[in-house]
Amino acid sequence: MAASHSYTLRGQVARLELTTRMTLAILATASGVFTYLGVRELLDGDASTVLFGAIIYSVSVSVGIYAFWSYLMRIMPHVRRPAGRRMLYLAMALGAAMIMAMSAWLNAAALAGAAALEQHMSVTTEEYQGKLNQAHENALAAQSLLPDIQLASQRFARLADEERSSGALTGTSGSGTVVQLLQQMSSQLGSLQSEIEGSRDAVRDLFEDGGKRLAEMRRIVATDGSVKTRGTEYASQATELAGIIGSLQQTSVAPSVRRAAEDLGRTFIAPAADGSDAALQGRQTAVVEQVGAAVRQQSQALAQAADAILDRPYVEPVRFKPLSAPEAVVMYARDFLPSWAGAISIDLMPAVLVFILCIVQDQIRREEGEDEAEFGDMSALDMMRALRLQQRLAAVETGTPAGVVRDAPALVPDDDVVQQNEPPFAPVRQTR
Repeated sequence: MAASHSYTLRGQVARLELTTRMTLAILATASGVFTYLGVRELLDGDASTVLFGAIIYSVSVSVGIYAFWSYLMRIMPHVRRPAGRRMLYLAMALGAAMIMAMSAWLNAAALAGAAALEQHMSVTTEEYQGKLNQAHENALAAQSLLPDIQLASQRFARLADEERSSGALTGTSGSGTVVQLLQQMSSQLGSLQSEIEGSRDAVRDLFEDGGKRLAEMRRIVATDGSVKTRGTEYASQATELAGIIGSLQQTSVAPSVRRAAEDLGRTFIAPAADGSDAALQGRQTAVVEQVGAAVRQQSQALAQAADAILDRPYVEPVRFKPLSAPEAVVMYARDFLPSWAGAISIDLMPAVLVFILCIVQDQIRREEGEDEAEFGDMSALDMMRALRLQQRLAAVETGTPAGVVRDAPALVPDDDVVQQNEPPFAPVRQTR
């Protein structure tokens, strides 16, 4: 029963020989085709050079894959010693790694290269969106100082009016030293307020222009057509958007507010009292000192607020880096795992066939026995020749005349041999 089973297994392996070869050839050819499509994106030069180089490389890959797996299919199932089998497994792992290095990633580029390039442009668009928003926020941060500056300017102006009309500070109405000083402080803060308000329009215009560039970049990513052509358009839009982001950072008035705040407190010079009598001059001097203290306090508060804005992280400019399809597939490999799985499977699927053949050959040897397996391929005619050769050797050892052995009847005549398994040479006829 075991011999019959092993005979069936041997027959099935023999029948699948052609299928195995065709499968291996088709897989090697498919890998070569996809390798050609992938490597064509990496080569540079004129059309004929790129075409010739891509064909040579892809043909080399196909031949290498076919030869490598053919060697393993022919040899590995018949290696019995564990040490030899382990060495072949090591060779298979090394060869598989080399095949993936020279072919699998190019196959993945052919399968998902265009999608990977679109993914790269989409991710870069989101980065530009974040940088644009951050630069816009930094540019508008100085606008938060506007209410404090407005209140301070209005307060100085109101005090000047009250002092002019009713002498609320010195007790004597009129446009004297105190009124002039208060008006001067209100005017300086008003100029700073106008500068901040003027920057608001410029920031708004730049941000709207950046939004238009982002919308155009998203349209380029989503539209149909050649990825190379769209990539060129995308790079142009990205360059312009990078300039807009840089302009937004230069539009911030926080440095101007910082300098104005320092000048406001540092350059304050108290005017001399010009009252008509000593009592009025004394009151004017006291009010001027109070105004100077208020100005220095306001200057310090504005400087601290401006420093907080200036301490915000600088928006590093984004630079769009064009990629080839293989580079994009490698960079965004996690997003294209199915494509990678298919590309690797094309190259490594023959390994499954090798394992199947090893398992079948081990099963045949176990059922036939190790000793019987050694003679499992010997035909009946081969066995008869071996017996006659053994008789002749025995006659030589015992000194029996050659004619005796030659005239000895054969155990089984050659004509009686029914099953012949296509011996490699014609049978030797005995002569009487």
